[in-house]
Amino acid sequence: MRQGFGGLVVEGNTEAAELANYDAPFVEADGRTLERNAERTDELQENFSVQTEVIGEFNTGSINHNLLFGVEYARYKFAYDFFEASLGSIDIFEPEYGDEPGDYSPNFFEEYGTRNVGVYLQDLIYLTPNLIVLAGGRLDFNDSFYRDTLNDTTLSERSNTAFSPRLGLVYQPGEDTSLYFNWANAFTPNIFGGRSRTGEAFEPERGEQFEIGIKQEFLSDRLSANLALYHITRQNVSTTDPEDPDFSIQTGEQTSRGIELDVTGEILPGWNIIANYALTDAFVSQDNDIPEGDRLAGIPEHTASLWTTYEIQSGDLQGLGFGLGLVFVDEREAELPNTGVTLPSYFRTDARLFYRRDNWRAAVNIKNLFDVEYYNTQGFFITPQAPFTVLANIAVEF
Repeated sequence: MRQGFGGLVVEGNTEAAELANYDAPFVEADGRTLERNAERTDELQENFSVQTEVIGEFNTGSINHNLLFGVEYARYKFAYDFFEASLGSIDIFEPEYGDEPGDYSPNFFEEYGTRNVGVYLQDLIYLTPNLIVLAGGRLDFNDSFYRDTLNDTTLSERSNTAFSPRLGLVYQPGEDTSLYFNWANAFTPNIFGGRSRTGEAFEPERGEQFEIGIKQEFLSDRLSANLALYHITRQNVSTTDPEDPDFSIQTGEQTSRGIELDVTGEILPGWNIIANYALTDAFVSQDNDIPEGDRLAGIPEHTASLWTTYEIQSGDLQGLGFGLGLVFVDEREAELPNTGVTLPSYFRTDARLFYRRDNWRAAVNIKNLFDVEYYNTQGFFITPQAPFTVLANIAVEF
C-alpha cells in the first residue's frame, strides 16, 4: 500500500505491492527518498441537533395502530486553517531524524457544513395477533456549503430534498418463530460539502436495502438464532481518489449482499454465548472510472466469531467468571480500485477474567492472546493492529 513510511509488503501480488508502496506522491523514483513538508492546523467544529417525537395509539375496527411522528433538525460546521512549512527529505530505509520545519505560512483555510430538517411518519399496524406491518417514510430538506475562507469565496452550495420510504412485515407462525421482510431507502447528506480533485461538488449518498430473515427461539427462549439474507445498493459513495489520496471521488454504485447468522443466549445457567457468521459479496456495481466488479476495500468475504463466558453461580467462588473470544476474518482487498494487493486473513483469540460481588466489579481483558500479526486498511494506508494487550479495570457502584 502507499505509505509515507517503511516498506510494508503484504500478502498478494508482490510486484503490485511494491509499485503501490513507492508510487508518487510519496516516494521518489529511487524508491527510498521521501519528500516531506510540515503542516499545522487550527480547527473548529460545531455540531447541534434536536429531535422531537409524538407517539400515539388508535384502532380502525379490529386493527390496532401505533403511530409515530417526528421532526429532526441538525446543523454541522467544521472549519480548519492549514499552515505549511518546508522540511527536509528523509531516506525511509536509513532515516536520520531531527530536522526542524521552516517558517509556517498560510496554505488553505476552509470550512464546510450542512443543515438538515427531517420530517418522518411511521405506522406499526397489527393486522392480526401474528401479522404486523410497518409503513413509513421520511422527508429531508438539506442545504450544504463549502467555502474558502482564506480568499473569502464560496466553492460550492447545494440544496437537496429527498423522500425515503420504508416498509416492513413480520409474520409469526408460532410463538418461537418469526419471519420478517424489510425494504428501506436512505438519504445521507454529504456533511463535508465536499469537492473532488477536479472541483466537482459531491452528491448526497443514497441507498436501498432489502432484507428477509427468520428468527427462532430455542431452549424455552434462552437461546435465539437469527438468519438473514440482504441486498444493499448505495450510490455516490465517497472513496479515496486513486490519483491523489488527499481528495476523494464518488463511486457510481456499490452493492453489498450476503447472509448473516447470529446466535445469542444462555445455554446453561451462567454459560452465555454470542456467535455469528457472515458471507459478504461487496463490490462496485456501476462506475465510469473504477472497474465494475472490483471488491470494496477492507471487506472480507467470510467472517466468523464466537464469544462465550461462564460465571460460577454458587459457592465461595460465586461471581468469578471466564470468557473466551475467537475471531476469524478472511483476506481483503487493500484498496479501491483493486491492485492485486490483499490483506491476509487472520484468526485472533481474546480472553477475559472477571469477578463481581455486591456493588463492585473487577476484570482483566486480554486482546490478541497469541500476539497474531494482522492489518486493516483505510484509504491508501495499511495499519498494523494491536498486539497482545492486557487491560484491567475495577468499578464500584454507589
